[in-house]
Amino acid sequence: MASLSTHVLDIARGAPATGIDVALWHLGAHPRELGRGITDVDGRIAISLAGSLSRGVYELRFFVRSYFDGLHTPSFYDEIPVRFSIVEDVHYHVPLLLSPFGYSTYRGS
Repeated sequence: MASLSTHVLDIARGAPATGIDVALWHLGAHPRELGRGITDVDGRIAISLAGSLSRGVYELRFFVRSYFDGLHTPSFYDEIPVRFSIVEDVHYHVPLLLSPFGYSTYRGS
């Protein structure tokens, strides 16, 4: 079984993004939400989004509108979905680098 972690960095502010709601979905034949958490002061999810993950297609949904609204910063995005495949029984780290008008993600370690 694989494990998963994530964090969000606000690259426009040069700081972790605190208070972003993040949901993990499994996108198999019957899509379902597996877990949800809020980023902490380090931009990380302090609770486990899901225990052990089997191989398959997943999606992290980062709900960023309220984060930017709280900063009184206009943003192009409401929700950012990041879809990825788990193909090995290893740890996956999927960070989000965020700004009001762009984002990037990658498979971290």
